[in-house]
Order: sequence, then structure tokens, then C-alpha cells
Amino acid sequence: MSSGIDGYSTDRSVDQSVEHADAQSDVLVSGVPYWETRELTEEYINTDQKKTGVDMPFLVITLLILMMGVIMVLSASFARGFYTTGEPMRVFMRQLVFAVSGVAIMLLVPRFSLKTLSRWSYMLLAFSVFLLVVVLFVGMEVNGAKRWLGFEGEGGSFSFQPSEVAKLALIMSCSKWICDIGRVKMKTFKYGVAPFIAISIIMVALLMMEPHISASVIVVVLAAIMIFAGGARLRWFAFGALFIAAFIGLLMIISPVDSGQENSTASMSDRFSQVRWGSGRLGYADGRIDAWLDPEADPLGHGFQIRQSLYAVGSGGLLGQGLGQSRQKYLYLPEEHNDYIFAIVCEELGFIGAMLILMLFALLVIRGFWLALNAKDKYSALVTTGIMSLLAIQVFINVAVVTNLLPSTGVSLPFFSYGGTALWIQLFQMGIVLAVSREIPQPISKGHEPGVPPAGFESR
Repeated sequence: MSSGIDGYSTDRSVDQSVEHADAQSDVLVSGVPYWETRELTEEYINTDQKKTGVDMPFLVITLLILMMGVIMVLSASFARGFYTTGEPMRVFMRQLVFAVSGVAIMLLVPRFSLKTLSRWSYMLLAFSVFLLVVVLFVGMEVNGAKRWLGFEGEGGSFSFQPSEVAKLALIMSCSKWICDIGRVKMKTFKYGVAPFIAISIIMVALLMMEPHISASVIVVVLAAIMIFAGGARLRWFAFGALFIAAFIGLLMIISPVDSGQENSTASMSDRFSQVRWGSGRLGYADGRIDAWLDPEADPLGHGFQIRQSLYAVGSGGLLGQGLGQSRQKYLYLPEEHNDYIFAIVCEELGFIGAMLILMLFALLVIRGFWLALNAKDKYSALVTTGIMSLLAIQVFINVAVVTNLLPSTGVSLPFFSYGGTALWIQLFQMGIVLAVSREIPQPISKGHEPGVPPAGFESR
């Protein structure tokens, strides 16, 4: 081995060979290498390599879902629009404007590097917490909840939910933190669990003061997903599951039951139905839980909306009543163009049409996770994982509520439910995923898959 500068070069090449071998070992053993070693492979070191275009399958699926969503808003909203304002196209035209401008935002985001966005992660988190505080004082109150910031005027209204910003801020800041502390510290409770719990508690406390239970649940689930994706030890999840199970069990034990039933003989359903969130600001949850357990008990009250939703879903049958032929949208089903638009989808397009839409959502999520696995760096992979997980959670909760699998919540169906600023944020998130896909390096050799060392790698 040569000495001096030559010797240094030789030693350095040996070290790089070891690092390359470790990277290849990670790929072969787990299929997904550690990012610290993966970024040492040749295709990721070559920063002069030309970036690819955005991922076309992801973009096409997103636009297809968005187009279907806008069409369904038109179909679901024109009856109520005509009844309330005399303008049957009013809701549709607003949603169309937001959709077109949102697509422009989505296509603009990939022009910026993910490194630029990562620098603003913590700032976005602080700003979202600030908005959650502000909404408690100057927020618009709707149905007893202060969840919206905005204004109303003669020319129209503008509002948005700070919780939507908070979800994205949580994803980006958690991804940034995981990258900053590294894989080793992520295994510890002090760095890999405690900070996520702290920020989740702050957000949940502010959200419950609005109150906004569904957003609180989503924040907790997102934090858990980011902890898992970051590489925390699985035992912390076991402890968390035991804590949640113990808490629910305690509620079941101490919850009061009807005076006509003995505490020892009350069924689990009866006991669960008697769990109360209190007579304060969360009292509205009582009626929703009762309606979920037995919609027929209060058919014209709390159970009215879910009964009408189930009528819409059931009357769709296999092939549906036909596009635009829904009956429930004629002022029978509340929120037919918003949180319960999927019920109109089922009624008009039937089981087959609804399943095709859910399959498109599934393909979008799967493609997003594929992009995360092939992302250029760890931050990009984590942000994409968080965004696609959020999309999957929202779709699942909305469909579960419409079919009465879960109690009624305020979770909308992405790209379908009416709401301009929410649609902007959703398309902005899809733009981030497209930005990740644009930065995936091109294969070094023909037929070489991204993220896998090229042929002959072990000899270098």
C-alpha cells in the first residue's frame, strides 16, 4: 500500500468499499436499506445527475380522483344550492375554481427542492400551534365548535381549519426531527418517543378545546406512524397499547349504567353506551355514540343523519341509481356534498362504482409508499410516508362513518368533500409527493432499479 497522499486515497477507497458493502447488505437482507448507508451508493452520491420528471402514474391517479370528486360535488350539491341560494351551480363553481387553482399549486410545488421545505418544518409547526390558539379566541363557531378561521361577507365567505395545517406541520416537523437526531438516538425514549408525545399532547389539548375529537385522534395516530417509520423500538408501542387498553377498560368499569340494570349484569354494549364525555363542551359526543350504537333509538334526532346515509348506501345496489339520480340529496341527507358525499356516490354509482373509487385511492396510497421507498433521502421518504398515511386515514374514517362503522366525525373525504382551502392543502401535499418523485435519481445503467446497487457493485 502506498504512503502519503496515495496511501490516504487507498485507505479512503477501502473505507468506501466497506460502506458500499454494508449498503448492499442492507438492501439484500431487508429490501429497504438504512438511509445513512443507502445514500453512500453511487447513484445517490452523484449530485450532478439530472433529475427525473414527476411520477406520471401518481399524477394521473390524483387528477382522475379529483375530477371524479368535482363531478360528484356538482351532482350532490345542486338541489341544496337551489333551495338555499337559488343558484344550483354555486357550490360546484366554487369547488371547480379551487380545484383548478389547487392543481396549479400541486404542479408548482415540485419546482422547489425538498431541502427548501425541510428548513421551514419547525417554523410551520410553531405557526400551526399559534393558529390552534388563535382559533379558540376569534374562530367561527359552527354547531357549538370553534374550528374555523375566516370571515363571512356579502360577497361570500372564506374559512379554513387550522387543524389541517397542523397535520401537515406535524408530519414535516417529525420527519425533520428524525433526520436530525439520527437512527441511534431514535431508539431511545428521550429522543425517539418523548418529543413526539410532547407535541402531540400540546396539539390534542388545543384541539379538544375547540372541540375536535376526530382531528385529535388523527394527530395521535400520525405521531405513532412517524415514530414507527423513524425506527423507534417496538416495545414503546406495546406500552402505549397497554395504556390505551387499560384506560378504555377503566372507563367500562366505572361508567354508570341505567338504573334498571345491575352493574355486574350489564352487557359490554350497554356499558359502552353509557360512557359519557361529560356535560361540558364534549357533550355532543354522547348523542353521536348513541346514534352509532342504535340509530333507530332516535330516528328524528341524533340518528337521523346516519339513517339517511344508510338509506342512500343501500338504495344504490350493485350498479346505482345513475349519475345525478340520487334521491337523498334532495334535502333528506344533511352534509350531502361534504362529509357524507360518499353516501351519494354509493347511491348514484352503486357498489361497483364506490369500490372503483376506493381502489383508485388504494392505488394512489400504494404508489405513494412506493415513491417513499425509492426516495432520494430520509426526509423525503418520511414526509411521503406521513402524507400518504394521512390520506389513507382520512379515507378510511370518512367511509367508516358513512357506513356507520364508526361514530359520526368531522373528517371529510379527500378530493370529494366540498371545501376549498382543504382541497388546496390536500393538493399541496400531493405536490410534495410529486416533488419527492422528481428528485428520485435516474438509474445509472439500463434496467437498474432506483435504490438497488448496480450490477458488479461488490467488486468496486
